Amino acid sequence: MRINSIRFTRFTRCTAALAAAAVALAACASNPVADEKIAVAKASLQRAEGSGAPEFAPVELAAARDKLARAEKANADRNLQPATMFAEQANVDAQLAEATAQQKRSDKAAMEFDASMQALRQESMRSSQPTQ
Repeated sequence: MRINSIRFTRFTRCTAALAAAAVALAACASNPVADEKIAVAKASLQRAEGSGAPEFAPVELAAARDKLARAEKANADRNLQPATMFAEQANVDAQLAEATAQQKRSDKAAMEFDASMQALRQESMRSSQPTQ
């Protein structure tokens, strides 16, 4: 009986050690949710930069960059809830920067169009007046 008891105790210890190792490895693994949200925020930030946000929405773009950096730091420190939260906020800020840049570019184009139309009207009025 004593031999069976020793074998059972070794088996139990071995199983416990393996379970502890599995838990430790799981804790060390990165959080796929935070990693995914950070990747989405990075993609949004790149779209915002390509849409003219550095020129037309620098404040919103800076906020997105700052929050993305915070998300990456929190993720590296294994603070998964703040990492996820900052990544989501960075994504929203980047989308706002992109939308703001598009709106300001549209406004600028509309103003330039209006100015060119005004110049054409003035030119057509000058050329249609009779010369004396």
